Amino acid sequence: MDWTIPFEPTVAGHAINVHLILEYTAFFVAFRYYVYPRKRSSDKITSANRLSIILGAIFGALIGSRLMGYLEHPIAIDSAAILVKVLNTKTIMGGLFGGLLGVEFSKYLIGEKQRSGDLFTLPIILGIIIGRIGCFLSGINEFTYGSTTSFFLAMDLGDGLLRHPIALYEIIFLLALFWILTLIFRSQQLPDGKVFQLFMILYFGFRFLIEFIKPNIFFIGSLSSIQWLCVVCWIYYHRSIYEFFKHASQRLHLL
Repeated sequence: MDWTIPFEPTVAGHAINVHLILEYTAFFVAFRYYVYPRKRSSDKITSANRLSIILGAIFGALIGSRLMGYLEHPIAIDSAAILVKVLNTKTIMGGLFGGLLGVEFSKYLIGEKQRSGDLFTLPIILGIIIGRIGCFLSGINEFTYGSTTSFFLAMDLGDGLLRHPIALYEIIFLLALFWILTLIFRSQQLPDGKVFQLFMILYFGFRFLIEFIKPNIFFIGSLSSIQWLCVVCWIYYHRSIYEFFKHASQRLHLL
């Protein structure tokens, strides 16, 4: 079996879409990982309301991922084939922020006041890690590769050029973030909902920086559409960002 990237194995004469398999695996593992801590915790949200929140997250993520996928590389939709291509283009960044808005909208409809994000945080990170393994193995077939570089971690991702392995960088970052947020979640040092907010702020911060070493189309203000979404996310969480900096400065002062 050829282990070069893009990794496109053939089994019994049939081509295997490794990325698609890992995407489905990511959804399954993330959901099972969500169910496990929820059973072990005292969830303040009823099962019916939690289901409504999950449905809101799903629909919000579906719309957001497609919208940002299109805005990342906008093209004129002048045929059915182009429309199908657009609908199949998605990005996790739009999915996360769209899912956030979907959750908030569903909570508004059902009158739920409790924070709901913390239980989703670690499963989401785990799911993204599995999905990014698929992106890494897909090489240049997925727009998760970086610009050409002479950096010592550069790799040939399928086009004969040495590029930043963006997906690999993200996997390493997410593994570290998973470990840190696991410790914070178990310590229960932060109020409900703050672990998820911290994840969103840090992950969107990482993605903002990593976009500079991708062969992006930079639209307004020398920023890509993903980077503008990161700015929107920071504005949305501006109060939490201030609280986190204030809390961190107090801890450092005590040291």
